[in-house]
Amino acid sequence: MPPETSLQAEFSKELKRELHITRRVLERVPTEKFDWRPHPKSMSLGALAGHIANIIGFLEMSLQGPETDLAVSPWPASPTTSDGVLQRFDVNAENIQKALAQVDDETFHAPWTMRRGEQVFMTLPRAAITRNLVLNHLIHHRGQMSVYLRLLDIPVPAIYGGSADEAPRR
Repeated sequence: MPPETSLQAEFSKELKRELHITRRVLERVPTEKFDWRPHPKSMSLGALAGHIANIIGFLEMSLQGPETDLAVSPWPASPTTSDGVLQRFDVNAENIQKALAQVDDETFHAPWTMRRGEQVFMTLPRAAITRNLVLNHLIHHRGQMSVYLRLLDIPVPAIYGGSADEAPRR
């Protein structure tokens, strides 16, 4: 039987792979199309790109203590240019990799609360934050972004396997 791998090692490996793919998608987002949206109820391209760049901040926030109060530490505003999105994403990606390297499995099993003052939004184990609010959330919005790119006739990078525009990268 193979040795058991820590949650930290598994999450770190998966996050690194997903961040690499996500950055390739974000690299395609043009600033001049930031206001474009496929439907009036949809997020604009720029808002979606900024949201993707900020999502991984949830994990870093959850690793900094037992709770985060958004009344004290507000969520950062979204970047307003393609370069700003990539800069924010890169900083968040680097910060989360560093933070992740400092935690153990016990930390992932411990609960984290996100609140704004007295209003509690959620209390979940950090493993659930990692999986649901970060990785799954990131993948979901990256999928949306790839559709936006296709509708704008911007080449979509290979994500899992090839795309109609690009062979898979090895």
